[in-house]
Amino acid sequence: MDHKLSPELEELRRTVEQFAHDVVAPKIGDFYERHEFPYEIVREMGRMGLFGLPFPEEYGGMGGDYLALGIALEELARVDSSVAITLEAGVSLGAMPIHLFGTEEQKREWLPRLCSGEILGAFGLTEPDGGSDAGATRTTARLDPDTGEWVINGTKCFITNSGTDITGLVTVTAVTGRKADGRPLISAILVPSGTPGFTVGAPYSKVGWNASDTRELSFADVRVPAANLVGEEGRGYAQFLRILDEGRVAIAALATGLAQGCVDESVKYAKERQAFGRPIGANQAIQFKIADMEMKAHTSRLAWRDAASRLVTGEPFKKEAALAKLYSSTVAVDNARDATQIHGGYGFMNEYPVARMWRDSKILEIGEGTSEVQRMLIARELGLGMEMAG
Repeated sequence: MDHKLSPELEELRRTVEQFAHDVVAPKIGDFYERHEFPYEIVREMGRMGLFGLPFPEEYGGMGGDYLALGIALEELARVDSSVAITLEAGVSLGAMPIHLFGTEEQKREWLPRLCSGEILGAFGLTEPDGGSDAGATRTTARLDPDTGEWVINGTKCFITNSGTDITGLVTVTAVTGRKADGRPLISAILVPSGTPGFTVGAPYSKVGWNASDTRELSFADVRVPAANLVGEEGRGYAQFLRILDEGRVAIAALATGLAQGCVDESVKYAKERQAFGRPIGANQAIQFKIADMEMKAHTSRLAWRDAASRLVTGEPFKKEAALAKLYSSTVAVDNARDATQIHGGYGFMNEYPVARMWRDSKILEIGEGTSEVQRMLIARELGLGMEMAG
C-alpha cells in the first residue's frame, strides 16, 4: 500500500480538516454541554457530500469508497467524535445496508436523500437482552397473508441517529421464521420514521458522544409493506455481519482521529503551559509521553488504512478490520487518558477538547463489537476456536 494519498484523497482530507477546525471546533463544545444534536453542522456535512462519499454517483453519491470515508471520519474525530459518529452511523449503518442488499426500487427511493444528508438512516440491531449476541434477536416480524404486510414487534436499544428530526428510516433485524433445526431466520426490514406503532424513546443520558443521537426503539404491531424486506428473507444476520466488518474499518478510522486529536491538543498545551519557569514540553517525561501517543496514532492509521485498502480492492479483510478496530480503540483510550494527564486539572474541565475526548473514547472499545468480540474474530481467522460465534 502506497503511504501517500492520491491527490483527490489528499484534497478531501484537507477540506474536511479545514471544516473540522473552522466550523466544528468553535461550536461543538456548546452542543456537547447542552446534549444537543448539531443540525446545522450535519446539514453542512451533507452539502459537502460527506454522507455520499462511498456511494455511486447514480444514486447521488460521490463515487468514492471506504478509504475516502475513513479519511473524512479521522479528520472529523480529531476535533469531535459526536459529528464523526453521526457520519459513520449514517453511512455504514443507515445507508450501506440499502446500497449492498436493497432492491433497485429501495435504492432509488432512499439513497439520494441519504447521500445528500437530507435524511439520516439508522440500523436497529442491538436489543436489551442481546448485547454482543446479535443472533439472539427477539424482535419478530410475521407476514400478514391478508394484507401482504410485515407486522413487527419488539425493542431495540442503543440505536444511533434513530430519533433526530431528520431521521427518515430504520432498518430493523427481526425473526421472520424458523429453520428446520429450530434456529431463527433473521431478516432485515426497512421501517420509515413515523410509521404507526413505531415509538422512539427519549435520548439516552450518555457518558460521551453527547452531541449525537442515541435512543431505544419499540415496535408494537408496526406494519410495513412486504416490499420493505432488505435482501433475502432469512439472510439478515449474514448481512449484518458484512455491515459490521465494514463498519469496523470506519470506527477504526474514527478512533485513530480521536487518538491523533489527543496528540494535537497535547503538543499545543505542552508548548504553552509554563511550570517551574519553562514550558512543560521541555520536560523529557512529557516529551516521551507525547512521542508514545504519536507512535500509537500513527500505527493505528496504518492499520485502518490497510484494512480499508483490502476492502476496496475486494480482498479478504475480516481479520484486518478486527485488528484495526481492536488496536485503534485501545489506542484512543490510552491517548485520551495520557492527554488528560498532560493537561492536569484543565484536562478535567469540559471546556478543553481532551475532556470530551476522554469521555468519548471508552465507547470505542464497546460499539461495533466489543474488544473481546474482536479478539474472538481474530482468533477464529487464525483457525482457533472455530466453535465460537461471530
